[in-house]
Amino acid sequence: MGTSSILDGNRFDTESLGALAPAARALVERRINTLGTSYRLFYRNPVQAVRGLGTRLYDAEGREYLDAYNNVASVGHCNPAVVEAVTKQLSTLATHSRYLQDGIVEYSERLLQTLPESLNRVMYTNSGSEANDLALRVARHYTGGTGIVVTSEAYHGTTASCAEVSPSDGSGGLPAHVIAVDPPNSYRHEEDSSVAEAFAARVTRAFETLRERGHEPAALLVDSIFSSDGVFPVDGALQAAFAAARAFGALVIADEVQPGFARVGTSFWGFARDNAVPDLVTLGKPMGNGVPVAGMVANTEILDAFGRDVPYFNTFGGSSVPVAAAAAVLREIRERRLFENAESIGAIVRAGLEELASDFPQVGDIRSAGLYFGVELVADPETREPGTAFAADLINACREGGLLISVCGPTSSTLKIRPMLTYTVADAELLVERLGAALNVATRLAKAGVA
Repeated sequence: MGTSSILDGNRFDTESLGALAPAARALVERRINTLGTSYRLFYRNPVQAVRGLGTRLYDAEGREYLDAYNNVASVGHCNPAVVEAVTKQLSTLATHSRYLQDGIVEYSERLLQTLPESLNRVMYTNSGSEANDLALRVARHYTGGTGIVVTSEAYHGTTASCAEVSPSDGSGGLPAHVIAVDPPNSYRHEEDSSVAEAFAARVTRAFETLRERGHEPAALLVDSIFSSDGVFPVDGALQAAFAAARAFGALVIADEVQPGFARVGTSFWGFARDNAVPDLVTLGKPMGNGVPVAGMVANTEILDAFGRDVPYFNTFGGSSVPVAAAAAVLREIRERRLFENAESIGAIVRAGLEELASDFPQVGDIRSAGLYFGVELVADPETREPGTAFAADLINACREGGLLISVCGPTSSTLKIRPMLTYTVADAELLVERLGAALNVATRLAKAGVA
């Protein structure tokens, strides 16, 4: 069986089935006997989630967990405004976008107001995977090229074309028209005089190599916060890389499926926090707060060239109910000013993490933007050897202590922490408290292992 750095870093091992409680074991066995073998469960002791409310999840025994990972429900589990909007729309009309409806137009107008003026047209899909697939089609059509540059642990989706540009998905090596470059890692590449410029230089070399292989450049596809790579919001990195790609005639696709919709704070979009403007933007995950809806945004020139030759229709993309959910999410973010909340609560969490780092040498680096955090763990602070085993013990200790987080990066040694936009000060403090308790547990386990 293949392995994936994003799916297997926090994976339930079926060999541990016998250690589960009888009811959980029976349900896992039924799952194994009915679902495809590619599926994975979180944690050594899987959480059977039966209810969500606000920033909390609840399991079958009624135990409460502080959710600091599920960025789909970014405005809170079972958000009343979203539930009401979806229920009302579903009870009124549920049909596709080839019928004239005001909902899709009104939402599109409000969505485009959050983006740079040049990004003035939107197309809708069901998922971030479909959005990235569509963006790749548009980029190839516009440029006439086939060469794609991505980052070394990128994940951009599950369609065939997205899987081949997703090194972290574990499906095998990259095809000849795709090259992966290391992200702008200021912790591991601190010897570079400029991390941003070094990243851009790697992008340049990759496009040069693609041309040597006979693949003219089509696109640089980059998650604007490098979510799967380990979370690297490095100032200037996107600007420099975008310029490098455009020097080869390639389009720039900013994958905002994870950092978008105010996750990174007042800039609203991951690329905007770096004052960089892409040619295409892909959206998904938090867009509908649990209702499948996604999209791709571009400028008129690029989309007109595509639209002249390629008619496009997506049965559920842009249909009545998903658009109603997306509109409710955007209203929640804007009217409750959750982008400001992401900044203020993010600062509280960041300060708490830094305090923990002073007590636990295993915390090698803390990287964040708004309410998106990457906490890199090390086995040795001097050599910076990745703390993969420690990270595994830590996220499972968090699970047992009522905090849900996970890991990312090539060695699964970076904590991925994504508190919801609706977090309060009390939630932030509880997150830090429970993470601190789990760090103590993981430290004791590590010492016992050495002994």
